[in-house]
Amino acid sequence: MPASVSLTDLQERIGLRFADESLLRLALTHSSYANEHTDAVGSNERLEFLGDAVLGLVVAERLYADFPDIEEGQLTQWRAHLVQGPTLARVAGRLELGRWLLLGRGEDATGGREREGNLAHVYEALIGAICLDSGPGGGMDGARRFIERSLEPEITGLQTDPAELNPKGVLQQLAEIELGRPQYVTTDERGPDHAREFTVEVRLGGEVFGTGCGGSKQQAEKQAARQAVLRLRERLDAEAPALDATSGAE
Repeated sequence: MPASVSLTDLQERIGLRFADESLLRLALTHSSYANEHTDAVGSNERLEFLGDAVLGLVVAERLYADFPDIEEGQLTQWRAHLVQGPTLARVAGRLELGRWLLLGRGEDATGGREREGNLAHVYEALIGAICLDSGPGGGMDGARRFIERSLEPEITGLQTDPAELNPKGVLQQLAEIELGRPQYVTTDERGPDHAREFTVEVRLGGEVFGTGCGGSKQQAEKQAARQAVLRLRERLDAEAPALDATSGAE
C-alpha cells in the first residue's frame, strides 16, 4: 500500500467505517507481504475463505428473491457467473482495491495490483472482514449490503446482456457471417504453477479485436471475447447509419 494511501480513504471509497481496522488491514494483506514482514499477523487467505462462503449465500438469496420465475439451472449458471474470478476482479477494479493491497516487493513489481486473482481474492477477503466487524456497517447484514451494492451492475445486467454470461458465443454469432470464426491465441503465460496468469488475444479476420487476462486460458478467452463484443458492436453501430443512408438513396 503506497504511503500516500490511507485506510480512511478506502473506507470512504467503499462506503463504510470499520470498528476494528485491523480486520480491514488483514483483508488487504497478500501472502507475499506476510512472508516478507515479520510484524504481519498473517495473510488474507482465511478471510477470503469466509468471504467466499458469505458471497455465495448472499448471491443465491438475491437471485432466488429477484427472479421467482427462473428455473434452478439458470439460477445456478447466473450464480456461477457472479462469483467467478473475472467478475469479482472487475468489481474490485471499480472499487480500486488494488491501490490498497499490501504486496511483497516481487509481487508488486510484476503487476500484482492489477492481477485478476489478487483482485478477486481481496474482494472476497473484504467481505469476510466486514462480516466479522462489530461496527454498524459490519456483521452479516453489513456484508450483505456491501455485496448487493457493489455487485448491482452485474446483477442488473444478467437479463439484459447475454454477452456477460456467454461472451464467446455472442462474439461468434456477431462475427461469423462477415469476419469468420474467432481465433483465440495465447500470447503470454507467466507466474508460478499455483498462480498462473494467461494473456489471450481474440482475432477476427486476422485483426486483434480483444485482449484478456486470467488465471486460466478459459477465463482469459472470455475476457478477450467481452472486449471484442464491445468493439464489434461499436463498429456495427457505426456502419448501420451508412447502410441506412445508402438504402434511402435508392
